[in-house]
Parts: sequence; structure tokens; C-alpha cells
Amino acid sequence: VQLQASGGGSVQVGDSLRLSCAASERTFENFGAGRGWFRQAPGTEREFVAAINWNGGSTHYADSVKGRFTISRDNNKRTIYLQMNSLNPQDTAVYYCAAGSSAWYRGIVHSTFYDYWGQGTQVTVSS
Repeated sequence: VQLQASGGGSVQVGDSLRLSCAASERTFENFGAGRGWFRQAPGTEREFVAAINWNGGSTHYADSVKGRFTISRDNNKRTIYLQMNSLNPQDTAVYYCAAGSSAWYRGIVHSTFYDYWGQGTQVTVSS
């Protein structure tokens, strides 16, 4: 399975971006599966951003993005999205999408429970 992330770019403070992550196969739709977004800024460890369960009925966010970011999915398109509003310079990072067949119940905030990763897309927010 391959994950293809897209939608990054350079924006100003307060702007919005929408990231997409398309899977090459229709999978991760079993109960317990999860898909998510992580990010990594230079010199820091990869951190959890948001995750969504197999049918989109449940979501979870890092405190730093809660209320500003929204994760969603379209299983017909095998794609998840991350709508990012009110961006600030602390959001600058490479954003990675991930998927795991059992990530939702094993621990969606932990990168170790994800089986597949996208290549990353750069988001840069300037003041």
C-alpha cells in the first residue's frame, strides 16, 4: 500500500491549507483501523497531529491543533484530508500521513502503531 500526501505550501499567518492523503488500495476500512497525520519540524521528533477511525465516526486531535484543524475521510476516494485553519508559525513542519490496520485501538497517537507512511508534504507559515 502506498500513501500519497499533497497540498502543502507556503502561507501567511492566519491562512488555511488542506492536505490530502490518497491510498493506492482500498484498505484500512476494518474496525480498529486508523489513519492519521503527524508532523516533524527541523530538530524535533515527529509528533501526532490528528487521526480518524475506519469510518470517520471518531476523530482525535493534538491539543495544539484542536479547534483549528479538522480531519476527514472519503473512503470512496481512499483519501483522508486535513483542513488546517488559523495557521501560525508553530505549524511549520513536514506533514506525514499514516495508516494502520489496528492503529485506532492500539494507540493512534503513537507512530509505532502505523503500518504505512506517506512521503511528507512541507507546510511553511510565515509571519
